[in-house]
Amino acid sequence: MTDEIWKRDEIQSPCVKICVIQPDVRLCAGCLRSIDEIAAWSRLTHEERAAIMDELPSRAGQLSKRRGGRNARLSKRPLS
Repeated sequence: MTDEIWKRDEIQSPCVKICVIQPDVRLCAGCLRSIDEIAAWSRLTHEERAAIMDELPSRAGQLSKRRGGRNARLSKRPLS
């Protein structure tokens, strides 16, 4: 028995386990896929996955920068 049986020739998910959907553009901040692409990923063909993977780098500019958080709160505190 060989390991060749278990190998697949398919594109793996670009998921980086930072699953935060930005509502204005409906893209995941981690992998840059749309909600629909994430939901359909396991059913997509090799060609459909490849097309999405090729497009992902161009989507980064669509995400809005995160505002707030700890640094924003700290910068608003008056200095003692």
